[in-house]
Amino acid sequence: IVLMGLIWYKAGGGLLNELGSIFSGRGEHPGGPVAAFVAVVGTMVAYFAAVVINYGDFSRFVKNESQMKWGNFLGLPVSLAFFSFLALFITAGTAVLFGEVVTNPADMVAKVDNLALTIIAALTFFAATVGINLVANFIPAAFGLANLAPARISARTGGIITAVIAFFIGGLWVSLISNIGIAGFVDTLGAVLAPLYGIVVADYYLVRKQKLDLQDLFSAEPGSTYYFDNGWNKRALFAFSVASVFSVMSVWTPALAALSGFSWLFGALLGAVLHLVLMRRARVLPVPESA
Repeated sequence: IVLMGLIWYKAGGGLLNELGSIFSGRGEHPGGPVAAFVAVVGTMVAYFAAVVINYGDFSRFVKNESQMKWGNFLGLPVSLAFFSFLALFITAGTAVLFGEVVTNPADMVAKVDNLALTIIAALTFFAATVGINLVANFIPAAFGLANLAPARISARTGGIITAVIAFFIGGLWVSLISNIGIAGFVDTLGAVLAPLYGIVVADYYLVRKQKLDLQDLFSAEPGSTYYFDNGWNKRALFAFSVASVFSVMSVWTPALAALSGFSWLFGALLGAVLHLVLMRRARVLPVPESA
């Protein structure tokens, strides 16, 4: 907020003019400004797909459904809109002050060449990096490892394992992103997770009719409601595999380049439809009334 205020003060009236040029639709997207906007929205949805899939790691701590809804509303759409507003003004201001659009915060700091600002920016970048990685990467992975073997792995142990693995992966992160680009990486990640999201939603609302046997959810006994084939739902795995291949192809296949921003949407829809069709041929055990 302070940075936006400073840039607005320095840029003066030129900031609003630059904002107008941003919204004028200038760009190189083949589908025009509307298609470009929708594609960006698709990429943003793909970005939050990882958080959505791991939403249960955080919603388990709320006291009631109202808290969950308000936390979700304030934490996702409201905060996203607010920070997008800040980013838009700051980016427009860089075009006025530096004569070019600067979208990388580190490049903005470098152009100012001020030691105090550099230190503040470094601390801010550190806090932001830690915050997003805790929510999107560390906590879900720690809980996931603990759920694999709860008798042997606690959430704390899962966190240590995650940290060790992340230490080695982190060394390859910069080179990976520099080669494939952040947009390609996010779209690919969303393309893989999208079918899983579609399958979960279709299974809960359309196959199970919002009725779950909570006891059997945690049971590995043969014949239990969710045991399927030796503990695996092969129909869901097939739907996930087919939908994932298609959605990832839409990101990396040149002939489907126009669909890259919509990979998450296509993957989720395809995964949901395939799962619904395949599960209609399966025998779904009824949920006891007491469940």
